[in-house]
Amino acid sequence: MAEIGKDIRKAKEILEAGELVAIPTETVYGLAANALNSSAVPRIFTVKNRPYFDPLIVHVASLEQAHMYVQFFPTSALNLARHFWPGPLTLVLEKKEIIPGLVTSGMTTVGIRCPDQELTLELLRSLPFPLAAPSANPFGYISPTEPAHVNEQLGDKISYILDGGTCRVGIESTIVGFEKSQPVIYRMGAINMEEIERIVGPVRVLTHSTSHPMAPGQLTSHYSPRKRLVLGVMPQLIEKFHGYSAGILSFMTDYSEVDADHQIILSSSANLEEAAQKLFLALHQLDKMDIQIILAEEVPDVGIGRAINDRLRRAAAPGE
Repeated sequence: MAEIGKDIRKAKEILEAGELVAIPTETVYGLAANALNSSAVPRIFTVKNRPYFDPLIVHVASLEQAHMYVQFFPTSALNLARHFWPGPLTLVLEKKEIIPGLVTSGMTTVGIRCPDQELTLELLRSLPFPLAAPSANPFGYISPTEPAHVNEQLGDKISYILDGGTCRVGIESTIVGFEKSQPVIYRMGAINMEEIERIVGPVRVLTHSTSHPMAPGQLTSHYSPRKRLVLGVMPQLIEKFHGYSAGILSFMTDYSEVDADHQIILSSSANLEEAAQKLFLALHQLDKMDIQIILAEEVPDVGIGRAINDRLRRAAAPGE
């Protein structure tokens, strides 16, 4: 298994040698490599078993550093970066040639963000290159929000996990691109649509792609536990799957007809931010239970609830 620790110097040395390190962010843990190293980046795809058509996000230490890797910032993009960075916002912008095509799946644009996690920011500030870092899990599986999640899934394939504790946001970044200067949300995430629109005005939403996504997290089936997950109205699901050994993922309700040990409530106070922070952790826990099926219900489809429901729908979708 991988070593887990807080040694930034060790993480730096491993990355400078062209190897991989799992890094914490405020959203989920990432599997990081030198984004400018055309020998290191393929290791991400190999370790994750990730298809090469799914682009990676590049992580930088600051807005100033981001200018080194993109052609220009449209006014809307600059306003968003100034408002939300460091934070869970990825901007899709025209890349400079220094970013290898493998990182962007051959596209002329790159997803770039400045994470809001002090350990990783300190690491990024110490490096002479940015980090390409998708979530540190096998492709299509539940995203990791704790070092143990990474170790359970990839610990035999990497040597070091930088320990930032439990991710405080727990759901991936919002991805925003620009088509003819019009902001487009490619992936719902930790920053909700209303927050984006307060800065740049109306946005278009384009969050699905079946074969050649413009950004990570656009495939119909994603974020999935290994056990079958069924999404619907919980009382109806409980009745339909009566006789199954089922685990329950509910928003705020305790379903007394189900074994308490087999159900997880995301937020008994109906707090959507708390629900987002606990979502992937709950899916990991349910996936380890001795059950046949996971029954889940949607949360209110407002604010960050849209991103939670997006993850649940993809987790419930059949495999590509």
